[in-house]
Amino acid sequence: MRNSILALFVFIALTGMAFASGFPFFGKNEKTPALETVSVKKKDIGSSILATGAVKPIIGAEVKVGSRIPGKVEHLYANIGDMVQKGQIIAEIEKKDLEAQVAQAQANLKAADAGVGISQAALWPALSAETDYGANGPMYFPDRGDNFAGLKVTMPLFNGQDLYTIKQTKATKEAARAALEYAKVQLSYATITAPISGVIGSVTTQEGETVAAGLIAPTFITIIDLSKLQVDAFVDETDIGRVKVGQKAIFTVDTYPGKEFTGKVKAIYPKAVIQENVVNFDVVIEIDGPNEEILRPDMTTSVVIYQGEKKGALTIPRSAVTKEGNSRFVLVRQANGTFEKRAVKTGAQSGSDIEVTSGLNEGDTVGIKK
Repeated sequence: MRNSILALFVFIALTGMAFASGFPFFGKNEKTPALETVSVKKKDIGSSILATGAVKPIIGAEVKVGSRIPGKVEHLYANIGDMVQKGQIIAEIEKKDLEAQVAQAQANLKAADAGVGISQAALWPALSAETDYGANGPMYFPDRGDNFAGLKVTMPLFNGQDLYTIKQTKATKEAARAALEYAKVQLSYATITAPISGVIGSVTTQEGETVAAGLIAPTFITIIDLSKLQVDAFVDETDIGRVKVGQKAIFTVDTYPGKEFTGKVKAIYPKAVIQENVVNFDVVIEIDGPNEEILRPDMTTSVVIYQGEKKGALTIPRSAVTKEGNSRFVLVRQANGTFEKRAVKTGAQSGSDIEVTSGLNEGDTVGIKK
């Protein structure tokens, strides 16, 4: 009993010390962070949408070049950063074997042509110039597409085997001509030219290396036309409904933060891009004017898409709004001086201000973390 009373007195003493020193044994209350306060007020703002994005080549502005035939890279005339013109030779594949095939095909064509001449010459004695009529009068060679059409011939006319021989030698000649054309085309593949004008973006081969061509031509050179670039801006799903094709846009890149580039909305992709559970839509910005000496693919951009002026908008500083997933919140001061976290919906943005469409009233006070 005496031990229990002693323990009770010790507990009361410790409790009193804890109250006196701010609960050192139980942990101190976390202090509310210092906040700056601003009032919610109405003002006229230039409505705009902010987005981030990147500079990208438009479709067809980046071309991957490869070889349509296998072989050793004999000459490579392209280095990264070089400017090339359409039709300029940028690489050559070893082609001695292809040149030999062309020469062989040319010889075969000559031989086939000679064969046609020999066949016709062998049958020529059977032709005459109306000197002998035969039993039924003069006979005319029918027009079958050969060289004897319309001539009168003596009887008997040469037989079907003779006609077949002529047709066969002509078919052999046509096949030889086709083989020559094919050999020339294969030879042309050994000389690789630039399909567009632009700058060499990448080179993944070197002289002496053997490339293998299959169903898909191997890519070893990439050419980019820097005059054909666009900006892919990622706009939040809460703002995408206000973006329209043709709206004016300006953007900056991290490399040149003091320079503004202009453009306009060209297209809006219908399918969303989801990153870290945040839904965005890709908005294509067409860039005004030539900027190939400045802009490069994959440069990071900060984009402003203008919507026009909005009058009497309920506004607060953008820094007062925090974003968690797809929701936005502000800290609203209560009558007792504490701050309440409240969900809001936002609208137009202009400079450092943002419109609040729901969740706040004019005159409310919101806190901004210092």
